[in-house]
Amino acid sequence: MFPVETISAKMLDYYVGRSDAIIIDLRDRGEYEESHVRGAVNLPYGEFDENEDFPRLKTLVFYCDRGGASMKAAKELARRGYETRSVIGGFQAYRGRNLVISR
Repeated sequence: MFPVETISAKMLDYYVGRSDAIIIDLRDRGEYEESHVRGAVNLPYGEFDENEDFPRLKTLVFYCDRGGASMKAAKELARRGYETRSVIGGFQAYRGRNLVISR
């Protein structure tokens, strides 16, 4: 078993702007463009490739709409040796200060 740390949506603010973490938004492009967490990279889950390479020294923080897809992605990359986090409740639970709304 490969550990995946789950974090609350509130904890996303802790990772915003950190040089040792990458926040990855797994929602589709339209949802991301409408609103997202500041600094998050959009990688829709449907396009997510479990073999994709990410920087090994970074913590990968995944969120999706409600938390299911982010847990799957985080587990798969943890299995490959990455340090990962999955946001409980996903973007629907986020009420932090780093919300970007485009429309």
